[in-house]
Amino acid sequence: MPISRFALVFLLTALSALAAPRFEAEFLFPLEHWHNHSSSVVELPGGDLFAVWYNGSGERTADDVKLEGARWDRRTRKWSPRFPIADVANFPDCNPIVWLDRERRLWLSWPTIVANEWHTSILQYRVFAQYPEAGKAVRWQDGGIVLFEPRNFEARVKTVVEPMLAQATEERVRGYLKEILARAGDKYFRRMGWMPRTHAIALPSGRMILPLYSDGYDFSVAAYSDDGGKTWNGSEPMMGWGAVQPSIVRKKDGTLVAWFRDNGPAPHRVLRSESRDDGISWTVAADTDIPNSGTSVEVILLQSGEWLMVNNDTEEGRYSLAAWISGDEGASWKWKRHIELDNRKEQAGSFHYPSVIQASDGTIHVTYSYFLNHIPKDGPRKSIKHAAFNVDWVKEGDR
Repeated sequence: MPISRFALVFLLTALSALAAPRFEAEFLFPLEHWHNHSSSVVELPGGDLFAVWYNGSGERTADDVKLEGARWDRRTRKWSPRFPIADVANFPDCNPIVWLDRERRLWLSWPTIVANEWHTSILQYRVFAQYPEAGKAVRWQDGGIVLFEPRNFEARVKTVVEPMLAQATEERVRGYLKEILARAGDKYFRRMGWMPRTHAIALPSGRMILPLYSDGYDFSVAAYSDDGGKTWNGSEPMMGWGAVQPSIVRKKDGTLVAWFRDNGPAPHRVLRSESRDDGISWTVAADTDIPNSGTSVEVILLQSGEWLMVNNDTEEGRYSLAAWISGDEGASWKWKRHIELDNRKEQAGSFHYPSVIQASDGTIHVTYSYFLNHIPKDGPRKSIKHAAFNVDWVKEGDR
C-alpha cells in the first residue's frame, strides 16, 4: 500500500525533529556546601539512568566521605532523591564508577583510602543483586577487593624512566624520577593505590578491562579479567609524563587506544597510548594537540562509529568543558561544542570530571562535578550536574 502524502510529510517532519540539535541540563540535587565530586553514570535496562559520586567534607583526608547515588526516570525525566550506596565507616570512599557487564549485571568499583593518602587506597567492587532504587536498601549479589600483580612492572618502569632521568636537568624532576624507580621495586607499593575514574569496557573476547591509575606513581595500568570478574590480572604499566586516569576505546581493527589526563610538565595536553594485544602492553603515552588542564577526560565509541571526547579544553583551569567528535577514530577531532564555559577570571566556576555514555536511544549523557568558586566555601556551591544532548548538537558548534 503506497504511503500517503500526509503520512510522508508527517514522517519526514518527525525524523527532522529527531535529528535537530537537542540539549538539556539540570542538577541532580541543589547546590550545597558539601564536597560532591567524581560522578559516574550508566544506563540501566529499560532506559533509566543511575549515577554515583562521593560526598563528604573533603577528599582523601576527610574520614566522613561516602558514596551516594540517584536514579533518573526516563518517563518523568527527573532524578530521584539521592540515597546511600557504600560507606566504609571512618575511611574515605572516593572515585566510584558503575558499568554493566555482558550479563547485564551492574558493577560498582571504588577506592577506599586507608591512611588518607591516595597511594594507600584499596580497590573494592560490588555487584548489585537488583538495580538500585531510591528509598530501598541496596542489595549486593557479590563483592570484595580487587588485587592483582601488574605485569612486567619493574622492568618496564626502568625501560621508560631511565632515559627520562638521563635527559632531565632540573633537580626536582630528577628527584621525582629517582623516587619512581625506587618505588617500582617495592612489591607492596605497586600492589596498592590503584584507582578507577572512567568506565570499564568489554572486548569481543569477553575480557573486561578496568582502567586504573596511581597518584603514587603518576601513571596508569589496566586491570583485566577473562572470567567475568572472578579473578583479575594487571597489564604492563601505561607510562608517560603524568599519564593518569585513562579512558579506553577500541578501534575497528582491534587496537585499544587510551586517552589520559596530563599530570606532567608543559605543554599540558591529552595524552594517548595504544595496545595491540587486548590491553596487556602499551606504547609510551605521548602528547596530542588537545589541551588538558590536568583534569579527567573520557572518550567513548558512538553508535555511528564516531568517537566522542569530553574534556577540559584549556591548559589551566576547569572553567571550560567541551564535547568533541571524531570521524576518523581519534586521528582528528572535527567538531567541538562547549557544555560549560565561564570566562570570568579568578571567580570562574569549575566543571570537570565528566562521565560519558550514549544511551540506547542515541542520546549522549554526561554527569560532571559543578563547583561555583565565587561563593564562600561554607556556602551552597557544589553539586553534580547532568547534561543530555545529541550528536547534531555537538556538530552545530558553539553559538
